[in-house]
This record gives sequence, C-alpha cells and structure tokens, in this order.
Amino acid sequence: MAWRGHLSRNMKELRILLCQSSPASSATRAFVEKNYKDLKTLNPKLPILIRECSGVEPQLWARYDMGVERGIRLEGLNEAQILKALEDLVKVGASLKA
Repeated sequence: MAWRGHLSRNMKELRILLCQSSPASSATRAFVEKNYKDLKTLNPKLPILIRECSGVEPQLWARYDMGVERGIRLEGLNEAQILKALEDLVKVGASLKA
C-alpha cells in the first residue's frame, strides 16, 4: 500500500465527514480509528480533517490543486471499501497532475 504515503503529493486536503453515533457511520468511525495515525504519520503536512455532525451521511472528500474537489459517499461501505475509495481519490489527484 505504497499509495498511502502519496496522499500529500496528490491532494491538498482530506476531509472525512461522519456521525458520532449513527449505524451508517460505524464503518467510517472504525476506518478513522484504525487508519488515521498511519495516514498522518506518512503525510505529516497534509491536513486530514475529521468532521463529526449528528445525522450526517458519511463521506470522504479530497481537495486538489486549483480548488478542485471530489467526494465519495461512504454509507453502506465496509472498511476495506473505504480504503479503496481513498486509494481511488489519490489516483484522481495523480491524474489531475499529469
């Protein structure tokens, strides 16, 4: 998973939106608990923002150069699928630079 270290090369900001208590956000909460430390260690200067709001739909947002943003809904996804969605957002950032 070498791509995990390339987040800061391919995006300017990563935002994770989730609800603190809803079942729809449970996989997203587990993803954050298991992966935040590694992602931040590998990308110390990348802002990784965790936004919690009651009743919000879990989402993953990436901001790239020139203010371009892409988002993915995470409801119904498991942790592995969320990791794949993040990998896809990293690939989008790489393709925008090409």
